[in-house]
Amino acid sequence: MTQTVADFFWQRLHQWGVRRIFGYPGDGINGLLGALDRAGDMFEFVQVRHEEMAAFMASAHAKFTGELGVCLATSGPGAAHLLTGLYDARLDHMPVLAIAGQQARTALGGHYQQELDLPALFKDVAGDFVQMATVPAQVRHLTDRAVRIALGRRRVTALIFPNDLQELPMEAPPRKHGAIFSGAGWSPPVVVPHQADLARAAALLNQGERVAILVGAGAREAGAEVEAIADRLGAGVAKALLGKQVLPDDLPYVTGSIGLLGTRPSYDMMMQCDTLLMIGSGFPYSEFLPPEGQARGVQIDLDPGMLAIRYPMEVNLEGDARSTLAALLPLLAQKADGAWRVKIAGWNADWDKVVRARAAAKADPVNPQRIFTELSDRLPDQAIITSDSGSCANWFARDIKMRRGMMASLSGGLASMGAAVPYAIAAKFAHPARPVIASVGDGAMQMNNMAELLTVAKYWRRWANPCFVVCVLNNQDLNQVTWEQRVMEGNPKFEASQRLPDMPYHRFAEMIGLKGLYCDDPDQLGAAWDEALAARIPVVLEVKCDPEVPPLPPHITLDQARAFMSTVVKGDPEQGSLLRDTARQVLSSLLPGGGHR
Repeated sequence: MTQTVADFFWQRLHQWGVRRIFGYPGDGINGLLGALDRAGDMFEFVQVRHEEMAAFMASAHAKFTGELGVCLATSGPGAAHLLTGLYDARLDHMPVLAIAGQQARTALGGHYQQELDLPALFKDVAGDFVQMATVPAQVRHLTDRAVRIALGRRRVTALIFPNDLQELPMEAPPRKHGAIFSGAGWSPPVVVPHQADLARAAALLNQGERVAILVGAGAREAGAEVEAIADRLGAGVAKALLGKQVLPDDLPYVTGSIGLLGTRPSYDMMMQCDTLLMIGSGFPYSEFLPPEGQARGVQIDLDPGMLAIRYPMEVNLEGDARSTLAALLPLLAQKADGAWRVKIAGWNADWDKVVRARAAAKADPVNPQRIFTELSDRLPDQAIITSDSGSCANWFARDIKMRRGMMASLSGGLASMGAAVPYAIAAKFAHPARPVIASVGDGAMQMNNMAELLTVAKYWRRWANPCFVVCVLNNQDLNQVTWEQRVMEGNPKFEASQRLPDMPYHRFAEMIGLKGLYCDDPDQLGAAWDEALAARIPVVLEVKCDPEVPPLPPHITLDQARAFMSTVVKGDPEQGSLLRDTARQVLSSLLPGGGHR
């Protein structure tokens, strides 16, 4: 049988090590789907409910494996649907290849049905490499370049295949002028700065008396090296959200998350440090870093475009985190004075009391923070945790304590709603023996996560360990935006935009063959988590929680407090609970010692 362009393409991707494709069918990719069927067990095709979810899954696959994530969509609307998930990968520097169909070459330019200018559509998100194949002899080098650039530059790339090209006989490039003969294969290099630059960094770090370290996603594979550097420098370590798994939270010098969703110890450490070492992080909020001029800085990043864009670093080291830290360690002197770490450990101990007290505070009916503190104490070993964007990300960031061997992620740079369940599905396919838990607000659940529960129902029996829990925070409110309206804008809650319809999510799970649990009693939360984590079938745990529990930032400014109080003056729909509970919490954070009580 003659090998088609589509047959060759899949074989080539297999040579590159690709084994899983997330996608949805359509007539624009019929040739590719037929060849994928003929490829047999070379690939696992995961049929999603929406192409956006396929792209989210490809991004998450890259995050949880370090491999290339691959998503597939038909022409026109299918290709357009990929964009949000692809931007998630692009902003978080994940290697993802998008494959899209296109109308027949003879129809292009003729205002044909589902004809979009796909190279233009993908140009921003896949700007490092987006190409449309027009003849069979192109496909070899287009495939090789798309994969190599995605892996080597940690970028999104895109390949577009007109439907009439896919089933043409494959042709090797002719040996003549204008032809290209490419090859498959790529290995990540060891990128280490020059010794002189390492020495400059070491000299600066050795002079510091109060060293703070900030780690991000680029340090995920360098946990041991980060720990060794921190011990040598007597440093504290804060974690950007995408670096949540780098170090376990039971280390007394690890202050947890940083930023609006961060902890008070992380904020205090940054405000009092005299030296900052940033490793593999593009953390965007400079107001949570030391004031300019207070601290001297060293940054390590594999992408030179990310160096010194958040803080004016004195020494910028282009290199991969693991190798660069290993080369830097012998140049560092052991800090003898442990006073800085003692102070950090004290902050952490005080903060833990604050977090648990806040979680235990009475709410109507369930305090959302308690959902996460109860889970954190019960997390199975090797668990993978995903979170959606919104107020649930606050509690995920602050209340989930990571242990060694756990993994966690969410939509970071894009902070998109709707990513938690597709992330969890991708994690489960990549690591089928590990427990996976997703936390989702009801807004994101209604937006697109509910549909992907059907994907779970379709595939869960393939997973070696059936432990897969989706926790839905049902508060009938787009809660994060509600609080942003109050605290940032000084406006009352806008019911027309914020109020969500109620929905029995646990019953929907039961309807499609999964297990549903419902909890509206804080004293039953622990038992509900125990039942969910012990189930031999995927679970949707719906918790009816209070929307009036404020996702407080680690430091509340006077301007934010004034803005919040102005909402009370203007009249908020939830006026009673705001005055009774929330205002007290907001204002108490402004009082001396308010963050550590």
